[in-house]
Amino acid sequence: MRLDAAGLAGGARYIPSPNCDDRPDGAAIELLVIHNISLPPGVFGGDAVIDLFMNRLDPRAHPYFADIAGLRVSAHFLIRRDGELLQFVPCSRRAWHAGQSSWNGRQRCNDFSVGIELEGADDCAFSDRQYECLGRLGRAIYRRYPIAASVGHSDIAPGRKTDPGPCFDWDRYFRGLGINTV
Repeated sequence: MRLDAAGLAGGARYIPSPNCDDRPDGAAIELLVIHNISLPPGVFGGDAVIDLFMNRLDPRAHPYFADIAGLRVSAHFLIRRDGELLQFVPCSRRAWHAGQSSWNGRQRCNDFSVGIELEGADDCAFSDRQYECLGRLGRAIYRRYPIAASVGHSDIAPGRKTDPGPCFDWDRYFRGLGINTV
């Protein structure tokens, strides 16, 4: 897998989200943030996540949706349970995935990060196909940008966020990147 100059991934289905903007001048992409998402919570498949990122989530479709339908959020990527890769925002632009966040004393992680959502939940193991896709995508991102670290949403928004959760296998992820964690 390769990323082009704009940060579009070859092989990804591109669905351009309106929920993005330009990164600040001079902002280098230095952080990869891993999330999980399922809508409604714990329900996989369907297009509710796409609808959320495209501002077309129907608040009448599920009681949970009434609370989140007005959110303006996105991520650069979503990896579905079957390993399908969707891209919503080119990596060269700022996706709205991290919210109030900080890493190594720096605020506003959206300014300098790439956000990857895994279809899943904190209490559910991720699929082999998701780890395979995440490894390919992660390697492409590390080749293209000066990534200093991969972190979970919980690491940059502690107390506010818990994803990707305890079922995410960090060692497996780093092995997939070709990074030795020992």
